[in-house]
Amino acid sequence: MENLTDIKVIKDIFERHGFSFSKALGQNFLVNPTVCPRIAEMGGAAPGTGIIEIGTGVGVLTHELAKRADKVVAIEIDERLIPILEETLAEHKNVRVINADVMKIDLAEVIKENFEGMKVAVCANLPYYITSPIIMMLLESRLPLTSITVMVQKEAGTRLCAEMGTRDVGAVTAAVRYYSEPKLLFNVSRGSFMPSPNVDSCVIKLDIHNDGRYKAQDEEFFFKTVRGAFSQRRKNLLNSLSSSMGMEKALIAKAVENAGIPTNARPEQLSMEEFLRLAEELDLMRNSEFGIRN
Repeated sequence: MENLTDIKVIKDIFERHGFSFSKALGQNFLVNPTVCPRIAEMGGAAPGTGIIEIGTGVGVLTHELAKRADKVVAIEIDERLIPILEETLAEHKNVRVINADVMKIDLAEVIKENFEGMKVAVCANLPYYITSPIIMMLLESRLPLTSITVMVQKEAGTRLCAEMGTRDVGAVTAAVRYYSEPKLLFNVSRGSFMPSPNVDSCVIKLDIHNDGRYKAQDEEFFFKTVRGAFSQRRKNLLNSLSSSMGMEKALIAKAVENAGIPTNARPEQLSMEEFLRLAEELDLMRNSEFGIRN
């Protein structure tokens, strides 16, 4: 269905289906007609590609994805939208809508069942309240994806795409960069949505590292180190780790020194390579005879 960004068309659809917005699900539907074509183009929707869309809404982005990709699997948690999508996406025979929570569905099985022989990418307009958990789930699952293109709150996008060693870096930045190469594609004003949120948004793209460029010896401990480093933003690296890692401060200081990092460094100043070395040195210390507190 065309004109899905026309507010009159949307309101008519909602009225006929008795639909109202859910604040609990963070529903803000795109009504700017220029945004979704750009997301579809820049998100990798093309012949030979399958797209997983998360948070389908009324199908505005789905429509653009289906025009370009071989197949689209749209995952929508709100069962009230399913009959609406049956109407708005009726013309597209290459779209499958699944009523499910993306955090609970087996995405590996979805890919296996629907995208044989295709490159697979994710495109989504994510609710603000669950942006980071969904992105990290997609990355940590190590699904056979080429990229993840998502609409997020502008502040979150800035943090997710921050360069290592800059002030905007946080634990989630390091985690995202471990698995992918993030980049900001374009900004989207709050007036592009119905209802309008209180903040502006942006579209970011994460190109998945499929070359194994970063490989921690113990990934669980690496991410524990990263979280610990950023656990107290006003403290330097040494003090933050001393408060969070359950190890003697002297041992942590030795690990920091062995990793070639100044003991007065702040976590946001570290590169990915330095975090990897630091985690390895801390791991050696914790496994030494006196590395763990009783």
